[in-house]
Amino acid sequence: MDDEEVPATLRRLWGRAGRPRRGPKPALSTDRIVRTAADLADAEGLGAVSMARVADVLGCTAMALYRHVESKDELLALLADHIAEPLTMPEHAGDWRSGLEAWTRAQIDAALARPWFLELPLAAARIGPNRVRWMEEAFAVLAEVDLRGDEKLAVVGLLAQHVLAEARVQLETTLAAADDVRRRRGLPADTPLSELDPAEVTAANPMHDFETVLHDLAAPGDYPHLKAALADMPAPVLTGARDPDAEIDLGLGLVLDGVEAYVRARSAGPPPRPPGDGTVGGPRHHGSRDDRIGDRPAG
Repeated sequence: MDDEEVPATLRRLWGRAGRPRRGPKPALSTDRIVRTAADLADAEGLGAVSMARVADVLGCTAMALYRHVESKDELLALLADHIAEPLTMPEHAGDWRSGLEAWTRAQIDAALARPWFLELPLAAARIGPNRVRWMEEAFAVLAEVDLRGDEKLAVVGLLAQHVLAEARVQLETTLAAADDVRRRRGLPADTPLSELDPAEVTAANPMHDFETVLHDLAAPGDYPHLKAALADMPAPVLTGARDPDAEIDLGLGLVLDGVEAYVRARSAGPPPRPPGDGTVGGPRHHGSRDDRIGDRPAG
C-alpha cells in the first residue's frame, strides 16, 4: 500500500506525513503539539484540551495547528499513542507469567498516573508506534509459550481489557471518595486529590457502602450468600483499610491463573480449531464435552 493510501492520522502517528510543502519551515511540529496537549491534560484534565487552548499555550493561532493535526479527533488519536511512549518493561523473574504480570501492572500504573487516558474514546486508539512497541514487549514474553499467534493475541487483548477495567474501578472509586471528603470538609470542589488525607480518602471509598447496605438496610433473610461472603472477609476490607495494590494483584492473579490453565491444557493435547469451525470460540460451539480446551475434538 502506498503512503498516500494510508489514512493521514496513521501517517502522522508513524512519522510518514512529511512536513507541509509550502511556506517556510514551520516552528511547530506534530510532536510538539501532542506533548503540549498531554501536559495540558495532565494539569487540567482532558476536558481542557482543545485546538484553541493548545494553540494558546503554544502562542500561535488554532489555524496554525491544522497544518500538523487535522482535527481534535486526530489530536486525541495521537494522545492515545503518546501515553504509551514512557512505558518500560519492569524487571521480572523471567518466566512468561511474571513477565505478563509486570507488563500488565505497568499499564495499570500508567493509566492511574494519567487518569485522563481513561476518558479517551475507544475510537481514538489507533495503532501507533508506541502502542505497537508495547505490544511487542508482551509478545516477546510469550515467545517460547506453545500457543498459536491468534491465541497469543487473545491473551494480550484479555490483559489489555483487564487494564482498562481495573484502572477505571480504582480511579473512579478514588475520585468518588475524594468528592465525598471535600463535601464533608467543606472544601472547594477543585481541591487537588494530593491535598487530601489519603487515609480519609481510602475510608470514604464507596465500595464500603456495599457492606453497610446489606447489613443495615437489607431484610435479614435476603441475599444470604452475599452476607455469608461478607462475614468471611478479613476485617480490614470492611473497616476501610483497603489495599488497592493487593486488590489489583488478586484480580490479575485470577486472570493469569486462567491463562496458565489454558497453556497447560494446550500442551497436553492438540490445539483447538480456529474460531468459526464449530469448536472452542466458534459461533457454532455449544460447549459439548469433547470440544472443551485440552480434549480431542469430536470426530
